[in-house]
Amino acid sequence: MRIAVTGASGFVGGAVCRALAGRGVTTCGFGRRTNVPGEHLGGARYRTWDLTLGPLEDPPDVDAVVHCAGSVTDWGPAAEVFAGNLTGTRNALVTFPGARFVHVSTASVYDPFRPGVMVTEDEAPVARYLNAYGASKAAAERAALARGAIVLRPHAVYGPGDTTLLPRVLSAVRGPVLPAVGTGRQRVSLTSIANLVQACVLAATGPVASGVFNVADASPVTVDDALRALLRERGVRARPVYAPARLAMPLATAVEGAFLLARRPRPPRLTRYAVGHLAVERTLDIGAARAVLGYAPHETSFAGAAGWSST
Repeated sequence: MRIAVTGASGFVGGAVCRALAGRGVTTCGFGRRTNVPGEHLGGARYRTWDLTLGPLEDPPDVDAVVHCAGSVTDWGPAAEVFAGNLTGTRNALVTFPGARFVHVSTASVYDPFRPGVMVTEDEAPVARYLNAYGASKAAAERAALARGAIVLRPHAVYGPGDTTLLPRVLSAVRGPVLPAVGTGRQRVSLTSIANLVQACVLAATGPVASGVFNVADASPVTVDDALRALLRERGVRARPVYAPARLAMPLATAVEGAFLLARRPRPPRLTRYAVGHLAVERTLDIGAARAVLGYAPHETSFAGAAGWSST
């Protein structure tokens, strides 16, 4: 079997390459970076390809594609985010028209304006989003599903090599305090990189060729338990301190406005998107992935986080 992996130079794509190559699958990774360490790819072949610029010339003949490439930022010009997520997906679909297509999406396609309580796959996409990230990923899903793809929806992917979630949490620590929003008792589904890779491999190599599946750890956890466990494993002597969402949301709106007026390229530490994902329940029903894909996830764990690289 021959499988192509887009976004192979990144966190998720690299992990998928290593898993497939480790199983003896002929794997070819694609990414924007010119040079990628061999150990990041697990021995998979690699080619440079910026999906936003157009379809790939002379693509390899493959049986399946795991599409991990895309923009993961919740801040920035909408045109750039849509280029990374929607245009890139369209170009990947055009490049590999006859292959099974596994599209790694996000739980951010669910309604950001109300709590998500064990949401099922038919509850997305919705009519409006807080930012271009959710809107562009929903649009990319539509493009992929129109081709009969498999769509995977993880939430808050974490683990060794994480360049988004872990750095954001650690950078928010202020001395002995980690500022957070809500009460800490709200439940959230997290997705370890190991569980997401398992789902990607099952989707790319199993008998199922289409469908939409939530992908998360075996059970939800509370935000406070997750933050305290992560800080403890990293050896950070800080504790979460929570601000009410009714105060944090208008503050986030004001901060975003100030950053936009100042044309700041870097995102503010507090955004409406972050508040929406911390202050209310965000849990996923993974029954479909278990029943149809044979997905068997492990529980949320930050064991070994002291050695996780976040660069």
